[in-house]
Amino acid sequence: MSLSHLRAAVTAGDDETLIRYVRLHVGDGDEAAGRREIDKAWIEALTVLLDMPVVDRAFVLDTLGTRDRATLAHLFFSLHFHLVQESGEWIHDGDL
Repeated sequence: MSLSHLRAAVTAGDDETLIRYVRLHVGDGDEAAGRREIDKAWIEALTVLLDMPVVDRAFVLDTLGTRDRATLAHLFFSLHFHLVQESGEWIHDGDL
C-alpha cells in the first residue's frame, strides 16, 4: 500500500485499512500471522505484569507527558517488536 493510500484512509476514517496494513506488514504479508504477532506483544506485556513487579511509573508518565507524538509512536512500535522478540517466536529474519 502506498503512503498516499494510507493518508487517504486516515482522512476517510477508514481504520480497517490502517489495521490491515499493520497486520500485513507485521505478518510479512500474511494478515492472520500479523494478528498473531500483535497478540504476542500483548501477551508478553501482560505476563510480565501479572506478578505485580515494582516499575518505574514516574519514567513512564514523564515519557508520556514530555515526548512528542511521533516519538511516542516510534516507541510504541519499538516496544511491540521488542516484546514479540522476547516471546521467543520472532517470525522475521532481521530487524524491523
